[in-house]
Amino acid sequence: MSVQSLISKLSVFNTSHECVDAIFEKAQQNSGITTVGFLNQHGVNLALKNSTIHHSFTALDVLLRDGIGVKLAMKRFRKAYGANLNGTDLIPKIIQKSAPLNSRFYIFGTQTPWLELGAEKLLNGEMATLANGYQDEEYYLNLLKTFDNADEFKIIVLAMGMPKQESLALQIKEQIQGQGIVICGGAIIDFEAGRFARAPKWVQKLSLEWLFRLLKEPKRLFNRYVIGIPVFFYHLTKNP
Repeated sequence: MSVQSLISKLSVFNTSHECVDAIFEKAQQNSGITTVGFLNQHGVNLALKNSTIHHSFTALDVLLRDGIGVKLAMKRFRKAYGANLNGTDLIPKIIQKSAPLNSRFYIFGTQTPWLELGAEKLLNGEMATLANGYQDEEYYLNLLKTFDNADEFKIIVLAMGMPKQESLALQIKEQIQGQGIVICGGAIIDFEAGRFARAPKWVQKLSLEWLFRLLKEPKRLFNRYVIGIPVFFYHLTKNP
């Protein structure tokens, strides 16, 4: 396992619209579930620590670059890095694109009341099957099987954080019938619900959203950024 083995799996796009179109083209050509996820510095650290987690990331059908850390890794290995793509920005575009398909929506993640508030805002009032993010994988799989209709196009948003969501995405792909898209969305529902604040646009453009989040939630994100960033660069130099 290496940083290079992970970034070699990345799909690179120059715009979010190009990315969304490619995801739907792949999903409509695929007779089963298409899985979409994002690789950031934290994901790299998790994947290099555990072979099962590494497989969960590399088995995704579409793996996208998220954040400046992975951009720097791709530059080091002379890879085209394209646009920065994260779930919070991309998933609403996927939801919008899915409207003509009469999709059935599932959102698994976070907790009440943020789950209900975030889902309502993300889906603009569309009905969805909801579940909090603290169940085991069998719970979500059984829920999908209970409501499953092979003729419906499914949009399944997993907003429960790494690496649980990537592992569940793989299980859904293997066990659930019919066409659809599973998206590993991290904190998107919490952002949509207003539980966590997004960084101002100018901060995002400077690739400093991670610092904004750390200042807002220092206790929760200390290990991810204060410890995790040096660990990431260690991997980049010592375990390319």
